[in-house]
Amino acid sequence: MAAKLIDLSFTLNGRKVKVQIAPDTMLFALLREQGCASVRCACETTNCGLCTVWLDGDPVLSCSVPAARVEGRSVTTLEGLKAESEALAHAMAAEGAEQCGFCAPGLIMNVLALARAAKEDPSLVATREELSRQLAGNLCRCSGYESRLRAIVRFLNESGVQVGFEMPELPVNDTSCDGVSYKQITHKQPKKDSKALLEGRPVYTGDLVPAGALIVKLKRSPYARAKIRSIDTSRALKVPGVVGVYTYEDVPKRRFTIAGQSYPQPSPYDRLILENLVRYQNEEVAIVAAETEEAADKALKLIKVDYEVLEPLLDFTQALDNDIVVHPEGDVTFMFPQGGDVARNLVCSGTSDFGDLDEAFAQSDIVFERTYTSQATQTAPMETFRAFATTDAFGRISVTTSTQVPFHVRRMVAQSLDIPQSQVQVIKPRIGGGFGSKQTGCCEIFVAFVTQQTGRPSYCCYTREETITAGNSRHQMQMTVKLGAMNDGTITAIDLHTLSNAGAYGEHATTTIGLSGHKSLPIYNHVKASRFRWDAVYTNTNRGGAYRGYGATQGQFAVESAVNELADMLHMDPADLRLKNIVREGEIMPQYYNEKLNACALDRCLLRAMDMIGWRDKPLAVDLGDRVRALGCALTMQGSGISNVDIGGIDMRLEEDGFITLSTGATDNGMGVDTILAQIAAEELGVESSLIVVRGVDTDVSPFDAGSYASSGTYVTGLAAKNAATELREKICAKAAQMWDVDAADVVFDGQYVRLSDERAARECGRYLTLRDFANLCVKNIAGGDALTSHASACLPVSPPPFMAGIAEVEVDKATGKVTVVDYAAAVDCGTVINEALARVQAEGGIAQGIGHALYEIVEHDDRGRLRTGNFMSYKLPTRLDIGSIRVAFEPSYEPTGPFGAKSIGEVVINTPLAAVASAVAHATGHQVRSLPITPEKALLGE
Repeated sequence: MAAKLIDLSFTLNGRKVKVQIAPDTMLFALLREQGCASVRCACETTNCGLCTVWLDGDPVLSCSVPAARVEGRSVTTLEGLKAESEALAHAMAAEGAEQCGFCAPGLIMNVLALARAAKEDPSLVATREELSRQLAGNLCRCSGYESRLRAIVRFLNESGVQVGFEMPELPVNDTSCDGVSYKQITHKQPKKDSKALLEGRPVYTGDLVPAGALIVKLKRSPYARAKIRSIDTSRALKVPGVVGVYTYEDVPKRRFTIAGQSYPQPSPYDRLILENLVRYQNEEVAIVAAETEEAADKALKLIKVDYEVLEPLLDFTQALDNDIVVHPEGDVTFMFPQGGDVARNLVCSGTSDFGDLDEAFAQSDIVFERTYTSQATQTAPMETFRAFATTDAFGRISVTTSTQVPFHVRRMVAQSLDIPQSQVQVIKPRIGGGFGSKQTGCCEIFVAFVTQQTGRPSYCCYTREETITAGNSRHQMQMTVKLGAMNDGTITAIDLHTLSNAGAYGEHATTTIGLSGHKSLPIYNHVKASRFRWDAVYTNTNRGGAYRGYGATQGQFAVESAVNELADMLHMDPADLRLKNIVREGEIMPQYYNEKLNACALDRCLLRAMDMIGWRDKPLAVDLGDRVRALGCALTMQGSGISNVDIGGIDMRLEEDGFITLSTGATDNGMGVDTILAQIAAEELGVESSLIVVRGVDTDVSPFDAGSYASSGTYVTGLAAKNAATELREKICAKAAQMWDVDAADVVFDGQYVRLSDERAARECGRYLTLRDFANLCVKNIAGGDALTSHASACLPVSPPPFMAGIAEVEVDKATGKVTVVDYAAAVDCGTVINEALARVQAEGGIAQGIGHALYEIVEHDDRGRLRTGNFMSYKLPTRLDIGSIRVAFEPSYEPTGPFGAKSIGEVVINTPLAAVASAVAHATGHQVRSLPITPEKALLGE
């Protein structure tokens, strides 16, 4: 029997509200029902801070406040503070600090409250640590906190608050090295969506769900490996409001992959929508569609599943040729051979070698071998997985989803439902972070199936626990490095073997593992010989998948750690040893697909980072009494898109009134690719970037784009934007020439005016038009009137690597082993820096994630395969107090194949902290930690 509703009266953002609510309603749910889109949730455990509102002027977590408690009181959300929040929003936008924006409203609410309190009590902002403590409850996965701290300090100072410390001055950077003075690129520009994100507008998937959509929830297995004998759904179907309950007997039997990769996908076709064999704990076993969340939850509890529980395979080091076969079904397929054999639990295997390895080791003065283990970690975007589906007037399925790969999701949905892609549309709104996890499909398939079955809109939103347990993590890897060198520090040979835990399914397993070697070995390109061998295996653990860095993160932890150990063995400076061995511009890289390195500032990056941290003026370790402070360094490279695979497309149109629309299939996950594309196109056209309107992704009308992954946005789609702008300029001149009956070579467009190249003659004869006047003429019946359009796509034969040097300065407590990152200095070569603010916050955010990997984060299972770290209470995300100061400089090179010399930056920035922090800890304690994360116990006592 439903509980009796109670009357509630309160003030919301200055207006009186009277509603009836259930007694157990929380304030968060009530505010969402009242249309307060700025109030969000990322945790369900009061850890994230996204749901912060004011109750009678004081900040509270609305998810922890029963709605009944606000009777007669005043509730304020960001929607009610637009005027007061404007200055803070402006400061954050100037830094690019909002990034995906999903968590920004909660932070803004706390900062505004802190500003009021600090005017009365300046001690709240007396030190960096104290200010960070005040805001530590507001998590962010994108920004790394540093850019936000700069914006907050600026806002507080301008608001009359006496902040007791100053932020470090940003390094003065050259953002290009080609000597050209650019107008639209190489400058800071706020993201085009910053105003909407910082005002908390309803722009994300969960804000756009149509009224009356069915709620889709999933029954999940409590076992890591089991056969389903039977499923009884009869009682669940009798629950009022339940529309359908579906099991493996109801879904198509066509295998597919949910890896968001270009066709033909390298990931195996090894899954069905539902199956009678579960392969990891929390795998889906039934789908419930109901009118309300309460009905769906009740139905889930009434589904009775009879399992034959089987022993799970959990240790990936024992998976190959194990008696337990994770995929015994016999119909798993690969699009092309990759050395896999599912009967052996082998997803893929291979070898890449160069030179005579045995000879090189034989000639070395020093040869040693070490094994390193990189843990599985969660991407943990603040916006959990969510999607809704509808049908259009033609019966087609339309899916709106928070995804990085709309066109690949279209294929996944079509394959899983066994229908043509022409019957599927995918729309991408703003995304609340992704970091690779949304390069894999998730709940899109379930809502598409329900809508196909019912003909009704349906919506699925994963909880944080579901996002962690049923989403994908970074692949756990074990890497064995054998390294040969001479006594003078010359590295002669490297042999790397990587074993990767694919988990229960093979999404991205075949490709992430390749980067562990192909993005680490080329850094030391002068070796006489190198070999890279790899094996990826199935287990009954949560599935692995794409995560920023994509295998390079793990491989570079191993190789860079081995290089650090070599330096310590030889009593050499680890930075000097690297300068002696690293790859240089102009070299051919055998372990990087034999590509030529056209642009490289890695040596300058290392020297710059050394200068920033004062490397030459400090010992590698210094005893401070109760703690030891120490230094460690690491290098990294990544790629810029996937050569000969990734495609980026751009459509541009000169609209009436003289503005320009730019349509892209690339997805902005918060990093600002929409803004970057507009800047590149504007620079090529000579117009202000504000004149360009960027349209989001709809697979029915957007140009094809592989999606936002593999660091492809700036380099691949950016080149398409530049080329489309070139074509549009040419068409503008050709159309004007046609209007004026002159040769196109005699017409110029200078970004403001369309005119004859002879300016005086142009003015005299009236052939001198503003872009607005020219655009208006184009859409009239003059010279075959039409809006001018252009299209360009890019797919490049190379993937130019960006580079980065990172140096960690840490303190290790002698009594407890606690490791604190005091300072992190990094220098990045991403070619020409298109937007310095957005590039810097990308770097700061990646470094913060890397520090989390190094010290705090791990996905853990018990001996039955049950996840121990299924929420933000047990899975440790770094807060502002855990990161320390992060400082980033740029050392640009000029990549001739990139737009205006640009390369990528999105992934390279996460890789260095793992090895750099490990080396610093080794210098502080004498214990080289080779399995992550570096816990206090490992730091203090060794492994």
